[in-house]
Amino acid sequence: MPKLTVVNREREEKTVEAAAGVSVMEAIRDNGFDELLALCGGCCSCATCHVHIEPSYMDKLPAMSEDENDLLDSSDHRDEYSRLSCQVPITAELEGLKVTIAQED
Repeated sequence: MPKLTVVNREREEKTVEAAAGVSVMEAIRDNGFDELLALCGGCCSCATCHVHIEPSYMDKLPAMSEDENDLLDSSDHRDEYSRLSCQVPITAELEGLKVTIAQED
């Protein structure tokens, strides 16, 4: 199983394992990070699973949909490395990925 490092809002890091095929949001949620709300359950309709992706992994992610882009526009904390974690599936290629949970809007 691929490993990813999650950085919480207090800048504490934890490395977790995630099964290929689940979303980064599911991996974060299932490993006890309560601050990632993911209110819509992963259907790309709320932006409460906003994370910042380690720059070196951005080209390994699927393209951002128009819906995801529109939702991220609502965040004061969006940057060029922002993604909704529900829209990023875990693959073997993402081994070692580091994500930072975005500050709450």
